[in-house]
Amino acid sequence: MILGVISRKIDDIPIFIGDCLYACMIYFGMRILFVTSNTKKAAILALLFCFTIEFQQLYKADWILAIRNTTLGHYVLGQGFLWSDLGYYTLGIVMAFLIDASWIKRN
Repeated sequence: MILGVISRKIDDIPIFIGDCLYACMIYFGMRILFVTSNTKKAAILALLFCFTIEFQQLYKADWILAIRNTTLGHYVLGQGFLWSDLGYYTLGIVMAFLIDASWIKRN
């Protein structure tokens, strides 16, 4: 989480890195929440979660805009919908899935 926030603060780091790290964090969060489930289920749940967060950015009610204008709300809910973010989330989840699968295979 800290790396994702730092990636937004340093100008030389491309913004999409933060999106990939966010998706990795969500994937491993799903692995913690559903520890007895397989990695594919965690990847699907993480992808659904990330896509839901991105698509909810199309919703512009005053109450959710007020939440998004807070620091925590901005980091959790984002600010604006971007199709490219869906690809970056997918990339981050695939990377986390592959790291997790290789770690499982080694152990």
